[in-house]
Amino acid sequence: MALELTFLGRTCFRLKGRDGTVLMDPVPADSGFAPGRQEAAIVTLSCAGDPRYGDPSVVTGEPKVLDAPGEYEIGGVLVTGTAMRRSDGSRTVSFVVELDGIRVGHLGLPTGTNLAELKDVDILLLPVGGDGSLSAVAAADVMTRVEPKIAIPMHYKVGPERLELEPLEKFLKETGAKPEAVAKLQVTRSQLPADLTVVVLEPRLTG
Repeated sequence: MALELTFLGRTCFRLKGRDGTVLMDPVPADSGFAPGRQEAAIVTLSCAGDPRYGDPSVVTGEPKVLDAPGEYEIGGVLVTGTAMRRSDGSRTVSFVVELDGIRVGHLGLPTGTNLAELKDVDILLLPVGGDGSLSAVAAADVMTRVEPKIAIPMHYKVGPERLELEPLEKFLKETGAKPEAVAKLQVTRSQLPADLTVVVLEPRLTG
């Protein structure tokens, strides 16, 4: 079974694999995106207390909510959280999820990065639109220093987004990549590319 990644808007991703489903930064319903009702065993919140980046109420059932640094093992899924800082001095948490043999790093919204914690991730989800986090230039630098197999941008100006973010095109210009956007990514460990590849996922929009 391939690991499936879906971008639901802003900094929200759903990781669905054989060992479980993880929902990262569930986007609020009033954001202009359309996450719908989601079911997941694990929910991670990189910016706990900031409702723009985490609304667990969109998740059905009784998921385990992780919003602090630490090491966790839940139903065969390994999650490691590392504290970082935002430009306003508040804390953000980056999470690395090990699911179906693939390490996925979700950077959260830092202005500085502890790259040691992100080494050896296969897939890196990173903010590229500025507004209190990494700009397109800074994100491109972090991407090349971490050297994941796949980099997926998030937190950029798109569709109904109400935040003052930079457009995705700035990041793509910095990287020289020209990928076609796709609805979701399905990948197994054996299918990971040999060279760093930028993948753009289409977020779910209202209307």
